[in-house]
Amino acid sequence: MQVTAGGVTSPRGFRAAGVYAGIKAAGRGLDVAVVASEAPCTAAAMFTRNLVKAAPVLWSQRLLALGKPVRAVVANSGNANACTGQRGLEDAVHMGEAVAEALGVGADEVLVASTGVIGVPLPMERLTRGIADACQQLSVSPEAGAAAAEAIRTTDTFAKTGAVTVELDGCRVTLGGMAKGSGMIHPNMATMLAFITTDAAISRECLEAALRESVIDSYNQITVDGDTSTNDTVVVLANGLAGNPQICGRGPAYERFKEALHELNVHLAKQIARDGEGATKLLEVSVRGARDTEGARRLARAVVASNLVKAAMFGADANWGRVLAALGNAGVAFQPEHVRIQFVSAAGRVHVMEDGEPLPFDEDVARRVLSEPEILVHVDLGDGAAEARAWGCDLTYEYVRINGEYRS
Repeated sequence: MQVTAGGVTSPRGFRAAGVYAGIKAAGRGLDVAVVASEAPCTAAAMFTRNLVKAAPVLWSQRLLALGKPVRAVVANSGNANACTGQRGLEDAVHMGEAVAEALGVGADEVLVASTGVIGVPLPMERLTRGIADACQQLSVSPEAGAAAAEAIRTTDTFAKTGAVTVELDGCRVTLGGMAKGSGMIHPNMATMLAFITTDAAISRECLEAALRESVIDSYNQITVDGDTSTNDTVVVLANGLAGNPQICGRGPAYERFKEALHELNVHLAKQIARDGEGATKLLEVSVRGARDTEGARRLARAVVASNLVKAAMFGADANWGRVLAALGNAGVAFQPEHVRIQFVSAAGRVHVMEDGEPLPFDEDVARRVLSEPEILVHVDLGDGAAEARAWGCDLTYEYVRINGEYRS
């Protein structure tokens, strides 16, 4: 099962559009996206756990709690509509109403998302016109899906998309997705915006379970800077147009669907980590031999989140002591005398620690290994059979520049 080119319009019955409404400064790209389904959708979502939640998060949570079908999602970039009080909540409602009016559906069938600068009211007159334009331009074309993915970008340097196809009970089922994320990325659900569409027929309970189980080892295993946003949202919409027998419980079809969803989520999560603000390298940390899975997850996250490790990766410095120190600071019990550490990339493999003791290595070879754009830090604890992965990026001078100038 492989992720291929595609996006939110890849599954049957989904249309999308991305337009410029003037929320972002001129020349900074599209800023309004709409994704709509020809048929009512089963929906599942997860949101930020930040105590400070943006108005669109609060509104979408309320809608999903009703348990009704969903027909569309609208998202804007350039303005988070966060910390904007009662007006912000009213503006989120108006965004959904604008889509509902244009598409002839109920306002309680439209989920809302925003991303961008915090604490600034939305320019609703421009945004409403942009939503109307987007609804008029809705299309099933790959180009329309790509435009929607462009329209949710903020400091992202590229759009993040993908699609997966799987056979369920003799029916071809497709999942497509788009995501944005570059800064304020840290495990706490969901650490970005992501929208997944699928033509699978699946119950709400099964869709929620599959999303929840996937998020643990995808979006909750990435970090860029240790900060979580007020707007983090991941949504999955399933319209059932593939015609497969509805997935109503655990079994082979559920497991196969969950596998496909997870492949897509990991693909999008890794793209977010790769595109960390100012990043030059994708960093993957693999922890094996842990006593339990949750411990392995925490250990992997601790290494990939360490600013000292991230800075060493930027400098191509094989400073394994920083990796070991990050492991020891994760709050997870392990035996340091059993630890093995390797650095791996397309340029080769360097063993730096074996059974808790340092190994001699060639610094020039290590520098070449760590100069590649993708680096794996492989840790074996020798304590058990559990394993986990986490993803992040290096820490560069450019990260400080981007965030020092973010509002300007």
